[in-house]
Amino acid sequence: MATKKISSGTVHGLPADLRKALAVDPKALAKWEDITPLARNEWICWAISIKTPEKRKEHVGRVISELKEGMRRPCCWYGCVHRKDKALSSSQKSVMKRRE
Repeated sequence: MATKKISSGTVHGLPADLRKALAVDPKALAKWEDITPLARNEWICWAISIKTPEKRKEHVGRVISELKEGMRRPCCWYGCVHRKDKALSSSQKSVMKRRE
């Protein structure tokens, strides 16, 4: 049985837990494939930047549910700090400074 290719982000590859959640939900997968690679990257980064397994599982579930609700990017999130193709915004710098 062949596994359907699921698109990843611009910087981040698709982690196994998010891949599995998308693979079993055709509606979420269709929404996932309809957003830009940059938007997918932000969802991935938002889901993997969590410290505890419980919270990460919650974030993966929210990716699926919020995609199906029509959200194209994570709400109220400062964005992927791993991108090297653009400078950090002032809000990203502020968040990073608070984490130090």
